[in-house]
Amino acid sequence: MTQNDSRKTVTSSAPDALKTPTDLKADGVQKIVEAINPIIADAYAVYLKTKNFHWHLSGSHFRDYHLLFDEQAEQLLGSTDPLAERVRKLGGTTLRSVSHISGLQTVQDNNADFVAPLDMLRELMADNQSIAASMRAAHETCDDARDYATSSLLEVLIDETERRIWFLFEAAQGGENTK
Repeated sequence: MTQNDSRKTVTSSAPDALKTPTDLKADGVQKIVEAINPIIADAYAVYLKTKNFHWHLSGSHFRDYHLLFDEQAEQLLGSTDPLAERVRKLGGTTLRSVSHISGLQTVQDNNADFVAPLDMLRELMADNQSIAASMRAAHETCDDARDYATSSLLEVLIDETERRIWFLFEAAQGGENTK
């Protein structure tokens, strides 16, 4: 019997048709799914908030912030598919609808008619900081479960998230220095 033959193949509590085989332990997979799905939900929520701010921006830094928000929104949206596919590769299930996203997201929506540009920057910075913290916690969960592929993906996404935070921070500093 080879090492691969001796491994027990387990999956999360997905429907039988979606139970992708994995050699990771079922409780570890479930913890990973429970850590990753809210990150995906937050990425969608912050994506939409970033697009909201992109569309409803006004002021002297319009062009710069408009382009920054568009770039960051694309990056947020781009993070969702690799994360969701990692969940599926492990035999878990992921988001299904806007209501599912709203049930899992931890960041707050912003439905205000107008948000000042500096407040937009600060709010998006805080949201991205929240996502980074969730990613770090998920990374620990993945490491504990020996899911190094998801850990590796999270490392790349943490770096991208920290870049967004940095750009928002610097833009906010510039907005304060022009007063």
